[in-house]
Amino acid sequence: MFRVSRVRKWRPLHIGWQRRQIGGGRWQQGLLLGLAASTAVFLALPAAAQTTPGLPDPSIATSLPRELADPGGVRSALASSGITFGVNYIGEVFGTTSGGITQGTYYDGRLELVVEADLEKMLGLKGLTFFANGYQIHGESISGESLGALMPVSFIEATPATRLFEIWLEQKLLDDHLSIRFGQIAADSEFILSDGGGAFINGTWGWSSITAANLPQGGPAYPLATPGVRIAFMPNDHLTLMAGFFNWRPAGDCPDDADPQVCNDHGVDFPVDDPVLSMFEGAYKYEVGGLPGTIKLGGWHQEGDYEHLFTGAVLDNNHGLYGIIDQMIYRFPGAGDPKGISFFGRVIGGPEDRSFVDIYWEAGFTATGFLASRPDDVLGISFAYTGISDDASARQVADSETVILDYEALLEVSYTAQIVPGFSIQPDFQYFWNPGGKVPDPGNPNAAVGDAAVFGVRSTINY
Repeated sequence: MFRVSRVRKWRPLHIGWQRRQIGGGRWQQGLLLGLAASTAVFLALPAAAQTTPGLPDPSIATSLPRELADPGGVRSALASSGITFGVNYIGEVFGTTSGGITQGTYYDGRLELVVEADLEKMLGLKGLTFFANGYQIHGESISGESLGALMPVSFIEATPATRLFEIWLEQKLLDDHLSIRFGQIAADSEFILSDGGGAFINGTWGWSSITAANLPQGGPAYPLATPGVRIAFMPNDHLTLMAGFFNWRPAGDCPDDADPQVCNDHGVDFPVDDPVLSMFEGAYKYEVGGLPGTIKLGGWHQEGDYEHLFTGAVLDNNHGLYGIIDQMIYRFPGAGDPKGISFFGRVIGGPEDRSFVDIYWEAGFTATGFLASRPDDVLGISFAYTGISDDASARQVADSETVILDYEALLEVSYTAQIVPGFSIQPDFQYFWNPGGKVPDPGNPNAAVGDAAVFGVRSTINY
C-alpha cells in the first residue's frame, strides 16, 4: 500500500502579463452545484464490504462498493503481484475580487496517475521499488493572468499539458536504514518541506518562491523533474540525513525568454549535460511533553554562471541555506493519531548579489480535529514574506525606474473538510501585498500592481 502524497509542489509560471478576464459566473455556479451533488452521491453510496488490497491512503475507493473500488478485480490482482496505482484529481476555481492586474474568475485542474511496483515481490529483487507519475494539467492560471504573483495562488498551476513527472527506482539497504533513489526526480518531493505547509493551497508552502526564483528554470520542481540521484540515511527513528544531486536545468538548453514547460513539453527530454545542483538536509524528530516536533537544516549549491544583479559581472555559482520547524503545541484529548494545534515555520536565504529573492520566511498554525465530530478536518492560517534583493532594487534606482522592487507578502486562511476518506472540499482565502514584489501595473506603468484579495474553493479526489 502506498500513501497519497500531500506534498506541495510548484514552479513559477513563465507566462506574460495577460489581461484576459473570464466573463460570467454561470459555469462557476454549475461547478459548485456539481461538487455539492457529487458529495451527496458519495455519501449515499454503500461502502465496500471489505478492504480492497492495493488502495492508496487515503482513497475514496474505501467508501465505494466493491465493484467500483476494484473493477473486475484488477486492482487486487495487480496488488497481489506487487503493483499499486492511484488516480487523483484536483479541481479548483479562484477569483480575484480586488486589486491585482485585473479581476476575474479562473478554473484549473490536474489529473494524476501514479504507479508503484514492489520489485522484490514481483521479481525477487530485495528492497527495490519502481515509481512513476504523470499529469494532465488544464485550465487557466490566476497567478499569471490576474496577479503576476511570485507566490502562486495554487500549487497545481502550470502550463496546460500532458506530461511525465517523476520516474525512478529506489533501492533500500542496511535493513532499510539507507535508500538510494535514481532516475527523473524532483527536489520538491522531499527537500525544504514543512508538514504544516501541506494544509494550504498556495504554491510557496512547498517549493518556496526563493528557490523557484533563484534556481535556473525554477529548479527541479513541479511540473519539471530532472535526472538525478537522492541518498537518504536513517540511522534511527529520530534522525534523517539526505543528499540530492540534480541536473542544473530541468528543461535543458531552453532559451532564457522561453517557457521551460514548453521546451520540455511532455517531461521526456531527460537532460543530463548541465552542471550539478547539490542539496543537503538533516531532519531530527523529537517530543517535548508528549508533543511531537521536527527540526530541519539544509542548503543547496548550484554550479553555473550567474549575473551580479547590480554590476552585471559573471559569478560562477549560487547557494542558499534554510531552517524549518514543525511543532505541535497543543494536543486535543482522545485516543488514536494525535490531533491538535501545530506551529510551522521556514527561513531561507541566499546571497543578495546574485539572488533575485535573497530572503524568504513563513510562519503558520494548523488545527487538526478541533471538532470532535470531524476529526480529519484541518483549519490553517499562515503568512509568507518574499524579500527582493537590495542589489536588484538598487539596479532599478540607478536605471531611474519609477516603480522599485521591494517585497511580496501573503496571508492565507484555509479549511479542508473531509467528506469521506479520499474526498475533500477546501474553501480558501488569500491576500497579497505587492504582487510580483512591487512591479509596474501594465495599465499604469507609473504605479505598482495593487494589493489583491483572492477567494476560491478546491475539490480533491484520490482514488
